[in-house]
Amino acid sequence: MLRAGVVMVAAGTAAVPAGRAAAASGEGAVALTGVTVVDATGRPPRRDMTVLVRDERIVAVGRRGAVRVPAGARVLDLPGKFVIPGLWDAHVHSIPAERISPPLYLVNGITSVREMSGSALLHEWRDRVDRGELLGPRSVIAGRIVDGAPTIGDPASFVEVATEAQAREAVRQAERDGADFVKVYSRLSADLYRVIAEEARRRGMPFAGHCPDAVPLGAAGAAGQRSVEHLYSTWYDTSDREEELRARIAGLTIGRGDYVTWMHEIHRLEWDAVRGYSPRKAAAVFATLARNRTRIVPTLVVYRVLDRPDEVVAGDERLKYVPAAVVEGWRWALENVVKAGWTPEETAQRHALLEHRLAFVGELARAGVPVVAGTDGGDMPFVIPGFSLHDELAALVRAGLSPLQALRAATVEPARMLGLDDVLGTVTPGKFADLVVLDADPLADIRNTTRIHTVLTRGRVISPDHRARMLADIAAAAAEPTTS
Repeated sequence: MLRAGVVMVAAGTAAVPAGRAAAASGEGAVALTGVTVVDATGRPPRRDMTVLVRDERIVAVGRRGAVRVPAGARVLDLPGKFVIPGLWDAHVHSIPAERISPPLYLVNGITSVREMSGSALLHEWRDRVDRGELLGPRSVIAGRIVDGAPTIGDPASFVEVATEAQAREAVRQAERDGADFVKVYSRLSADLYRVIAEEARRRGMPFAGHCPDAVPLGAAGAAGQRSVEHLYSTWYDTSDREEELRARIAGLTIGRGDYVTWMHEIHRLEWDAVRGYSPRKAAAVFATLARNRTRIVPTLVVYRVLDRPDEVVAGDERLKYVPAAVVEGWRWALENVVKAGWTPEETAQRHALLEHRLAFVGELARAGVPVVAGTDGGDMPFVIPGFSLHDELAALVRAGLSPLQALRAATVEPARMLGLDDVLGTVTPGKFADLVVLDADPLADIRNTTRIHTVLTRGRVISPDHRARMLADIAAAAAEPTTS
């Protein structure tokens, strides 16, 4: 099982674990009473319930009056409120150098994250939060991103592999670095991808990441890839034009770090793949993914930016929680990277592609392919850490998932994907007390996940007042001038 660590600094706060003796007497226990429990198991909501927490665990969930609340417990009477499991953002890139404020996860009810590129600092933070020195969400951390040579990423932070020996060493290095999984990227050759899959399997390490351009989506599922991130390269083997598309992919020559050229080439391939979309071929691919429990993390909020950058709200009030220098960097990237070189024809095509992506995700879900919520927060311009997870849930519902399916995509499914469903993902006795209290029913309207009243992380209560102070502190820190 992957290590259920935690990461991220909450400015000015520190976790103080309750003593076991105190918890045994009821002191330090927390009871949420009068709530409606939406436990994410699939059962109907249960009204007028009590959720009892002690020693960072849920110890009882039952009808009010049927659960004995020990003397000395902190009782939060919350009639009309809804309790859901703590949320996951299963695709983030925390970049401390850019001062994107990590507490934005917790104030948005995100109690667990999956870091998609590893660093020593992320491991240090996770260890400090595990020791109770810092407050933040649990984390599962990748190794350094493994790509083919030349990589389209940053050569300083990506691992480029051109030989079988280098591919095997990349997996071994991830293991030595304490990574929870290996992340693969877009420009890996099919042969080296198979080597990485084999070495990861031999060492008992999961692997996840992009579906490489040269690897069919169904083959990625059959190889044991735990999850496929984004929707790049997911359409080719669902298209009647696959043979032609594969030949074009084989002929691509992309320079080191030339992400912009790669994006333009991939757009052309995606557009032609969609024009030849075959429901028959798609059904066969989806059946393979469902059979192998290969998760798709579509990051639809990414495509809201990539496909329709002119619809990005420049005055989004949530940007006040992001340092001005970062926002300026995002504006530059939007104009000079995302929109660089677009023709009117390409603009129209990409606008249409977003609707195709939504339909594709809906078809995946209906075919039984597990869909997991992730955002690429910290790496994609105008995908605001924390807040964008709620945008992703709304996009999943727009794609055709029910509100319950969308909620499960941010609770049960990521926990299962990471082998942590014995301790996380539902409101169930024995699991960690990572909970979110909402003012309204998320099953009536998934946008109600934004109506956060209280957050519990490891059983610690972030009350409405505490949460308001955290948001104010984050905004104040974002407004401070950047120091060199």
